[in-house]
Amino acid sequence: MTFTQALAAAWQKNDSLLCVGLDPDPAKFPAYLEGRPDAILQFCQAIVDATADLVCCFKPQIAYFAAHSAEDQLKALIAHIHARHPGIPVILDAKRGDIGSTAEQYAKEVFERYGADAVTASPYMGKDSVEPYLAYPDKGVILLCRTSNPGGSDLQFLDVGGKKLYEHVAELVATRWNVSGQCALVVGATFPDEIARVRRIVGELPLLVPGIGAQGGDVEATVQAGRTANGAGLMINSSRAILYAGQDENYAQAARRAASATRELINRYR
Repeated sequence: MTFTQALAAAWQKNDSLLCVGLDPDPAKFPAYLEGRPDAILQFCQAIVDATADLVCCFKPQIAYFAAHSAEDQLKALIAHIHARHPGIPVILDAKRGDIGSTAEQYAKEVFERYGADAVTASPYMGKDSVEPYLAYPDKGVILLCRTSNPGGSDLQFLDVGGKKLYEHVAELVATRWNVSGQCALVVGATFPDEIARVRRIVGELPLLVPGIGAQGGDVEATVQAGRTANGAGLMINSSRAILYAGQDENYAQAARRAASATRELINRYR
């Protein structure tokens, strides 16, 4: 099953557009995990097991693992998700972007070393920097388009031939790069007008939407701007608001409650 097929199946099976971001910060872990060499893995596995039936995908952020020399725990986490919760795709949030020969190595890292189902990448070095990821036709490639951070406008709003640069990226990805149907775009929930514009440009292409929860994006505006005609098409990410909903040993149950409430809120507007 391809990433796109698995995502569509998870949208339907779990009645969910929620993506839980896995951004583990040991400084915020419950006290009983302190000092454990596998603390990151244990923390994330508990979150995953508590929320897997409520999500359409998981999105571990590679920097939160690499900063603590926990790459092996990242690999084990992705294997755990595939083994315990088959059918739930895993997006490795790496935002890679480099020349083709280097991108080939990054693609091997993401898809062969870690076994991720999809990766986030930058489009700004052109198609040849993305082609090594596209060479894995069963995997997803999610390109940065209109990001949720305020500084994204510094470049993404530049005029290029009468359109904004992010609009050009959306059109390019949807019409020329998505030859195997494996592409998606990152569009931040903090900019619902731009979500709507991107949706008009790309049709049914999936959108990964960060920025609700701790970043303050409006759920109703996000869903109404980005949903497809059948009420799908979105991976709406929440990380910190779910991961750290609880501070004690019952943190996984608190995360489940937060994830359930977020899914219900999203579904209210589908």
